[in-house]
Parts: sequence; structure tokens; C-alpha cells
Amino acid sequence: MQFISTQEELRSLYKQPGENAVRKELKRLDGHCRSFIGKSPFVLIGSTDGAGNADVTPKGDRPGFVEVLDDTTIAIPDRPGNNRLDTLENLLRDPAIGLLFLIPGMNETLRINGEARITADPTLRERLAHDGKPPISIIVVRVKAAYMHCAKAFMRSELWRPESWPDRAMLPTLGQILKDQLVLDQCAGETDRWLDEAYQKSMW
Repeated sequence: MQFISTQEELRSLYKQPGENAVRKELKRLDGHCRSFIGKSPFVLIGSTDGAGNADVTPKGDRPGFVEVLDDTTIAIPDRPGNNRLDTLENLLRDPAIGLLFLIPGMNETLRINGEARITADPTLRERLAHDGKPPISIIVVRVKAAYMHCAKAFMRSELWRPESWPDRAMLPTLGQILKDQLVLDQCAGETDRWLDEAYQKSMW
């Protein structure tokens, strides 16, 4: 198998991007970007450790959980998780960050690229609290580029069409997966029950 190694080789396979595809990139958040972020309950965060190791992690909460602080700054609260801190530690090493905001049922997405810093500022933590529970920390992103991404990926995948979804009963539970991958002694059902309890107790 041969691999492409130059920009010239790569570009020879594709058409040049249209004028609007280039011009749509914004340096600041406009009203449409603000509205999209305010309605989005889910964002994917891309980061790198600066040594060639990349990571993508999901963040989800009530719609509008990511707050727009101004036209070039947004704040993403970090709620309780598995404490691996892959993304946060990456951002300490390399502040470059890529975001993809989703709204359920909408095929278009909002992409934001920028630079991130992490804060535990008490005022901002309190401002982003959920039912009195503040986030552990907050990712503050300085926006460098923002633009709407077209619908083709979601249309091809039929992601939002329930009739295209697999039968959940035919897929293994996380407990079953962890039992196999970690060679756990306890049965899969016990792990699933433990996970359900943990979800209920430590969602926020």
C-alpha cells in the first residue's frame, strides 16, 4: 500500500474548495454561532499532547452548558468523569484545541478552533454550576476560527434516524466489554449495576 506524503499529491485528488467554503471561516463568534452553542448539549473536543499523540473526548450537559463569555471566548465546564484527565493534561502541554458542536436532529455542525487554558476560578465555577454543583475546572477557549460544517457526514450516516440504529439489545453492555478487556472476576451484570449507581451519584 502506498501512502500520500505531500500536499501536492493530496491536492491532486481533490477539487479546489469553493469560495464560500473558504470565506465562511469567521475569526469571531457571530449571532448564529452564539445561538448554536446556546442550543447545543454536546461537544467533541480534540487535543494533542504536543508529541504527536492526539485525543478526542465528548462533553455533554444541558443545552447551552458551554457559555459564550464574549465574541472570542467560550467556557466549557468539566464535570466529574473518570479522572484520566487526558484532554486537560494535553491542553497544559499544547493549548491548541478543536471543537465540534452538535444539536440533536440537526445535520449541520459548528466547528471551532482555538487556544485553551484551564481555570478553577471560583466566580466562573459558581456561574457554571448545575443545581448548586460547580464544575471541577473550566476550559476557557480563545476562538481563532469558527464555521458551520455541512450536513453530508450526518446525511450519509443517517445518525439522527432511529430506524437506522442497531438494536441495542444486540450490542454488549459496557460491563460485558470491561469484563472481557480487563479479565474481571465479577460478572458483567455486577459491573453494569455498579456503573449505573455511579452514574446516578456523580453525574454533576
